[in-house]
Amino acid sequence: MIRRYTMILLCCLPGLTAAGQQPVALQNGHLRLQWAQTTGGYALKSLAVKKGGTWHTLPRPGGEYTLLYSAVKPDKTPVPVYDGNGKEIKDFPEEKYRYIQSAWKEVVNGVSLNTAGEAFYFRPSSATANGDSIVFKAETAQADIISTWRIDPAYPADVQVRMTLRAKTEGYFSLASPTLVTFRENELAWGGIPGYYQGRYLEKDFIKAGMYMQGIPAKPLVVRERTATTLSPFISNRAQVTLAVIPDPGTARDPWETDKKTHSTWKLGLSLMNRKAELSPTIYHPVLGEDRSFMKKGETVELSFRYSIQPADWYTVYQHAANDIYRFPDFLALKETKRSLTNRILDMHRYLTDDSTSMWRIEDMNGMKIGAQAYLGGVYLSEKDAMKNSDYGAMWMLANIMNDSVLQNSRLPYARNFKLQQQNTSPGFFNGSAAGQYFLYKSKRFTEEWGPYVEPVGLTYYMMMDAGNILLFNPEDAVMKKTLTSAADRLLAWMGKDGSWKVAYDHISKQPLFTEVEDFRPTFYGLVIAYRILKQQKYLDAAKKGADWYIKNAVDEARFLGVCGDARFVPDFATGQSAEALMDLYDITGDKKYKDAAIKTARIYTTSVYTHPVPSTVVKTVNGVQRKDWEISQVGLGFEHGGTIGSANPSGPIVLASHAGMFVRMFALTKDSLFLNMARAAALGRDAFVDSATGVASYYWTNMNKGAGPYPHHAWWQIGWITDYLLAEAELRSEGKVKFPRGFITPKVGPHQAYGFAPGEVNGTQASLLLREGLLQCDNPYLDYYCAINKKEKKLFFILLNNDDAPMRTTLHADYTKVPVTPEKADADIPVTIPPYGIRVITINFR
Repeated sequence: MIRRYTMILLCCLPGLTAAGQQPVALQNGHLRLQWAQTTGGYALKSLAVKKGGTWHTLPRPGGEYTLLYSAVKPDKTPVPVYDGNGKEIKDFPEEKYRYIQSAWKEVVNGVSLNTAGEAFYFRPSSATANGDSIVFKAETAQADIISTWRIDPAYPADVQVRMTLRAKTEGYFSLASPTLVTFRENELAWGGIPGYYQGRYLEKDFIKAGMYMQGIPAKPLVVRERTATTLSPFISNRAQVTLAVIPDPGTARDPWETDKKTHSTWKLGLSLMNRKAELSPTIYHPVLGEDRSFMKKGETVELSFRYSIQPADWYTVYQHAANDIYRFPDFLALKETKRSLTNRILDMHRYLTDDSTSMWRIEDMNGMKIGAQAYLGGVYLSEKDAMKNSDYGAMWMLANIMNDSVLQNSRLPYARNFKLQQQNTSPGFFNGSAAGQYFLYKSKRFTEEWGPYVEPVGLTYYMMMDAGNILLFNPEDAVMKKTLTSAADRLLAWMGKDGSWKVAYDHISKQPLFTEVEDFRPTFYGLVIAYRILKQQKYLDAAKKGADWYIKNAVDEARFLGVCGDARFVPDFATGQSAEALMDLYDITGDKKYKDAAIKTARIYTTSVYTHPVPSTVVKTVNGVQRKDWEISQVGLGFEHGGTIGSANPSGPIVLASHAGMFVRMFALTKDSLFLNMARAAALGRDAFVDSATGVASYYWTNMNKGAGPYPHHAWWQIGWITDYLLAEAELRSEGKVKFPRGFITPKVGPHQAYGFAPGEVNGTQASLLLREGLLQCDNPYLDYYCAINKKEKKLFFILLNNDDAPMRTTLHADYTKVPVTPEKADADIPVTIPPYGIRVITINFR
């Protein structure tokens, strides 16, 4: 049992002068911090943590303070950075990657690299007891600093610190959290900044570390809070003691302070090194040259934070920051909604079956009619004539469970032809591969998004995932099966002897491209699909070999790569797909190492989800509309790609929550509430981002509720992830009594999977998924539902979910003509009572 009292010790030993040893201590049953007065001020002489009944002392305590100062505003001109061989990195990223150029320039300036201004290092000159706290005072030529330290009685592994800086001269100031202890690289077990990077080694190559977030930068890089998802830079040593620095809520920027976007305001800097490039979690506030860093003589600024020092792994301390300090679980209690997720699916169904709103096009390719939706974003060689299909699993699923003739006759045949034409059938090196994600109807050719290259992961995505999902619904499609076989054999041919793949190949030379990084993506998953459909052992053997390489080189090192060409493949939602891919392989093989790796990857992927700032009910103005803060909160949303240059830098997170279903399944597997809370926070109560006319949510947070815009295919992804989430919740809440088989992961936005290709089970009865417009009506927006039917046993099931934290009492109106069935004994109006986040299954027997 942890002793929760704190002991303050200020002891002047007899016979010692002011320059002698004067012990000052904070301690309880968990922590011991002891300072001693030296000629340079009060130094931290000992930091010990109670671990397994024994006190563990951390090496190299110091407690040194750092103040950054500049009389003039720091220069933002980019400065040289270097690769792993010490060669200066020039013309990178290449000019064509226009979306990431500005963010890269922000990364390679003096403020971010922590070389701007002048650094002053010092220690307090005095220490005074004040209740349960110690007050230290320090003085430099530029400022006076008072810091108050106490052990938090609510969280006895945390030391709270409040620092106040009073300027003695005019200029730009930045105050750093003091360096409690430093770590050597050979002591590093794990370190990271959520939303940026994690790992157990220092990376000297700045492209890998600073751009791709692979390894910990071997520089004191200071990163922004705008893509730091949980504000808690941390380091774990090999003795399994983790130190994190967690700023108090309100220290960092608010992405929408009052009536406009303030997402890029820089108030808080985070680093895993101090200014001297010593490994030690550090935060900076204000940031030199940024918001409120300019001060006149006599002005003050505060920095409040806590050190969390626990004999635990990084994930435990990270959860503490998110759950306890930033109160992430409380967010769900604020949420309100005006439309259910099921209602959105039905609205999007109408949107997608309308040729004009869905921007559906049919074009000719090699004498075959192919169909897809117009894509008006940037595409290599496009003249605003690109076409794309997104979620084949969702397309076939919705056509099947709604028995929709428009989809069955006017969409699926042409989307199938699109897939056939998308495959490269020319003999040679590229045979079987995807010719490109997009079709350009003016030039009658397929192309990649951002250049003339072919990616092996593109095979997995645009041939094997899509063809595999089609074959789940149409297993007798011999032509599609041939397409899948050709793709699987090409992927097999491209696999390296060690189980890896190249990132991409040039169209003309066939030489590998992007060789500065490795293919840390779930490319192996294509062979999982091939085995499941084609049943050939060679595909399973290869899938395991690819997954084994991936676990060793990507998962175990926290090195990932993305799939978005416009961001030059910086890590993205492919990491979440990796977790589901590994779980699917575990389901086939039963090998525990794949399950363990899936959980490890999913935990890492939780750091792609925002947990700050703390949502509130404060009213703000958004595009002329009054909104409560929680309605537009980034909390619970994951990003497309974050880090230093990802899209989350200008645009914030995305509203598309493909990971939600997978996180529910991870909760069922681990009982880790963070997974479940993150799934629900992403999925529920997001009306402020949903277009009222179509039910389609905006993609990026920054767009608020502008709908699909020029990307109509996003609606299919939204139908796919919402269905995956709802059916994952149904399985969880029913304790497995409501369960439907899942198909394959969709390209490209995350790990959600399709349903409806085979019967599932509802309370012991085999049943097929069913959804009909107008079948069920309810005026309670917290009621979500799916339906299922067993025609042989003449049973219709209403699977009802209460997606609220309050009990539900409502009335459900059923129109059985929409199925159509004739119930034996059933009223059209059905009273419904469901507990908070509960489930109820209503069985209707029919004639």
